[in-house]
Amino acid sequence: MADLIPNPSTRLDNQEPVPVLDDALRSDPRTIAEEVIPVVEESATIGKREVVTEHVRVRTVTDTVEELAHASVQREDVEVTRVPIGRVVDTAPEIRTDGDVTIVPVLEEVLVVTKQLVLKEELHIRRSIETETVEMPVTLRKQRAIVEREPSDGAAVDDEAEPETDNPPPR
Repeated sequence: MADLIPNPSTRLDNQEPVPVLDDALRSDPRTIAEEVIPVVEESATIGKREVVTEHVRVRTVTDTVEELAHASVQREDVEVTRVPIGRVVDTAPEIRTDGDVTIVPVLEEVLVVTKQLVLKEELHIRRSIETETVEMPVTLRKQRAIVEREPSDGAAVDDEAEPETDNPPPR
């Protein structure tokens, strides 16, 4: 039967004999046996590094949409009517309003033997307001973003579900 505990002083293949304490005690008592025992320690270093897995390209596309703009436009017309009066007055009449008509007195001094104030005419100014709805075509611009992923093999992957066409989608 083979020896289960190997003799430490026996040489294995390509190994140098290691002195053992038993060998040192068996030798001359004046000889001091020194044995070098290496002390080994393992350590782990943990770190992190950036790794680029894919690239992303973002671009914007501007779509134009034709729409009709609705607006209310007002126009005010003024009509002036001259009404001859030819009456002598003591004081100048005030500017007055009668309904939608503004009356502006026009005075003239006339030299007579005596000085008299004569109301020559009145200006009757009537205002009318018309409201008109107009439609004008306007061009509006709208932008949308398209995100494309570029995986490491170089093929572009579009994140938009719909294919890009010349006609923008209805909004």
